[in-house]
Amino acid sequence: MGVQETSAQFLDRMRARGYDKAYCNVSDQELHELQSEDGDIKLMRTAFETDVSMTGIIEHKRGSIGINTTDRGSVDDALESLRQMTNAAQPDEANDIAEHAPAAQFTSGPSEPDYDAMYDRIMELQEHVATKYPTVNLRSTSITFGKTNTSRVNSNGVDLLEEQGAYSVSVQFSAKDGEATSSMNYTGYSTHVLDVPIAQKNDVDQLIAQSVEQMHTKNIPGKFTGDLIVSPHCLSTFTGFLMGKISDSAMIDGTSIYRGQLKELVADPSLTIRCCPLSDDLTAAYHTYGTGFVAQDTTVVENGLLQTFMLSQFGANKLGMARAVNGGGCTIIEPGDSSLEDMIKDVAEGIFINRFSGGRPNDQGEFSGVAKNSYYIKDGEIQFPIRETTISGNLAASLKNITAISRERLNSGASNVPWVQIRGITAS
Repeated sequence: MGVQETSAQFLDRMRARGYDKAYCNVSDQELHELQSEDGDIKLMRTAFETDVSMTGIIEHKRGSIGINTTDRGSVDDALESLRQMTNAAQPDEANDIAEHAPAAQFTSGPSEPDYDAMYDRIMELQEHVATKYPTVNLRSTSITFGKTNTSRVNSNGVDLLEEQGAYSVSVQFSAKDGEATSSMNYTGYSTHVLDVPIAQKNDVDQLIAQSVEQMHTKNIPGKFTGDLIVSPHCLSTFTGFLMGKISDSAMIDGTSIYRGQLKELVADPSLTIRCCPLSDDLTAAYHTYGTGFVAQDTTVVENGLLQTFMLSQFGANKLGMARAVNGGGCTIIEPGDSSLEDMIKDVAEGIFINRFSGGRPNDQGEFSGVAKNSYYIKDGEIQFPIRETTISGNLAASLKNITAISRERLNSGASNVPWVQIRGITAS
């Protein structure tokens, strides 16, 4: 059976067990992967998997279960476990499923992999690196084609089908020359077509070139408080704090510093953040989510003002607020009016950061972590790659301390975001 027939059958079986409300999601996944390690093709595989998720509500009690097999015995066991979980749950009137909507089907991306293009792109990158960067070791390069068919049905009459296909590219690398080595770096992106060399996508060539420079790092001259130029590769560290604090957990437990700040200034007026799951520019776009909702694009922050909370249906019901119109992700940040070159020239002293490694910030946004694969800036010029350096500050304050946003952006397929300059970060 196809995913629609399977999900409809499972939904009927849930109804027969007396659920007041029921939701079922069946997803068939097809994976084609080609991977090289240290310059040689090491892996070529095809895999298939079916994932099933079922949610049932009885007398406001909610239970959910997921399985990756559809044989009758496994499903019977899962339904029995689901009923036991539901009966043991605490009732909550906020539990619900998506309301009725017209049946719909959505399709995006290719339906079949192009093995020749997958092979050619990998071999092309290996030749490019060997010729241009002989000290760089491509530890791993992989291209994966994934095709997913997902059916979402529920007892309110929702019947949604979404078919998606896309390539995911991943590269890991480091440089070594004698005793000098760089730390490992990595990047990746997703795309619907493999029509561009990997080195020309998502700043891949620039990052590989930087790994050569990063074989010879230095300590910063001393502790200072200055500017941070955040690359698109780690910008989510800063915007992710905001997104997390306007979502269910922090909003419901009362730890969100943004609760009560709708339509108020939460960032510099130069910052506009959108979640755009319908964007033709993003490979990770989607049309359906949750217990049977059809996604819409939304603006989260516009000119620094908070426009919406990213609450699920449960969170919205619990707090008596509006539900977010999508499931998050697919981040687009509007470009600024500065060039990256001019942003660097504007820095008296600071760090150009490509990677960040640190613990979770506290509820107020205080953070501390290590800048990796990064550079020291002095008097408007990049001076040298730095040894792992601690940076600290406050993420909430950082969004308000943005001084420039670049015209340039990087599109990873999952996001399209610029470089951002922030003042008031301590480096030591």
